[in-house]
Amino acid sequence: MKVTYQGVAGAYSHIAAKSIFPNAQYISCETFEQAMQQVQNHSADYTVIPVENSTAGRVADVHFLLPDTNLFIIGEYFLRVEHQLLGLPDSSLEEIKSASSHPQALSQCSTFLKQHNLTPIARIDTAKSCQDIIALQDKSKAAIASSLAADIYGLKILASNIENTKNNTTRFLIMGSSSAMPQDDNSLFITSCIFNVKSIPAALYKALGGFATNGINLIKLESYLLNGQFTSARFYVEFESHPQRQAFKNAMEELNFFAQDIHILGTYKAMRQRY
Repeated sequence: MKVTYQGVAGAYSHIAAKSIFPNAQYISCETFEQAMQQVQNHSADYTVIPVENSTAGRVADVHFLLPDTNLFIIGEYFLRVEHQLLGLPDSSLEEIKSASSHPQALSQCSTFLKQHNLTPIARIDTAKSCQDIIALQDKSKAAIASSLAADIYGLKILASNIENTKNNTTRFLIMGSSSAMPQDDNSLFITSCIFNVKSIPAALYKALGGFATNGINLIKLESYLLNGQFTSARFYVEFESHPQRQAFKNAMEELNFFAQDIHILGTYKAMRQRY
């Protein structure tokens, strides 16, 4: 089995992929788009993509890729993210003047950075920042990354668990090239879909009305400009239901009256960590 992720070895996406698919072949990709494209081209079986964090919010790059992907969401995974400040083996916390990492990680550690007067430097990936520290050989520079990254790159942990909140968690989507609809076993299921609404008064209200009248809980609603224009909108929505349930069918039938280009991205079991 081949599983893609964005970043280099030691990135949190790499850790999530290893946890979800033990003993798989893990393929490092420079961007989220490349990670998804390899699965779409059947060069890999699955991709593991971060979609939101409990501290820093949504991963914007991913949300803009979801409306145009041909992949299907087959599951979700919650990873408790513990950030470490990593430096060269002979460096100390007192010498550090800057810390580099992915913008999400920098945001999740903003309190620590301010307390220690460290300049944040945005990089494409947490573990990639570790490679920078090794290449620069500057004891005043550090990276924010995982303990696994520290082991892989031979860096010293200068400060442990520096995230703003101790329940710092990232939610990942597991995506594949084919839709594997799970059987409804009365578990809690989540369905993700995308649709467009016309630019008319109460269009969104009416489009979502069927979910309310059928007792379906909406847990996420994201908006996008459609085709770069300000006169129409596309929405990404997640709700708690399964396509085999009558309430689901009723809600989707009503949605069809007020929305267009409805694209179901997948139905999958909710992880227990969600609640």
